[in-house]
Amino acid sequence: MTDAFTGPFSTLDNPRLEFVMEVRLTFPRVQMINNTPWGGNRGAVYVESGTFEGPRLRGKAVPGSGGDYAFFRPDDVAVFDARYMLEEEDGTLILLNNKGFLWGRKPETMERIRDWAFRGGAPVEQQEYYLRGQPSFETPVGKHDWLTKHVFIGVGERHVEGNVLRYYALT
Repeated sequence: MTDAFTGPFSTLDNPRLEFVMEVRLTFPRVQMINNTPWGGNRGAVYVESGTFEGPRLRGKAVPGSGGDYAFFRPDDVAVFDARYMLEEEDGTLILLNNKGFLWGRKPETMERIRDWAFRGGAPVEQQEYYLRGQPSFETPVGKHDWLTKHVFIGVGERHVEGNVLRYYALT
């Protein structure tokens, strides 16, 4: 088995991250189930369009192929659960599964993010919130199956029309 990365590789004392790709998604449609029996709210946003690009990958999000079904906990933490398809320029389909968290670094931040995203409020700077993901990928055996053999993390930024996430591999 060969590795997609050339090193230096992570050690116990020195974990190493390598940039894999940036994903930009647009999801203008939002639906919400309020007051669930678990004490929070369930939101759904559906991927309408998007692109991804990195050193070894480039392509687009497949419109209508999925979305994010975030659970908004009573402590104002959004636990996201996203699943959608990416299509690489060579035609390869890649299923992206992403779980993670969005929360404000100050008590009022999440309300400001909701105001910005849904009511035309002022933008919220990325350093004011935590948007991190743990993606995994499914691909056919071949050129892109290295995505199925590594651990990844994502660092995100919220935009009015969607999200931007940068994914890194733990080498």
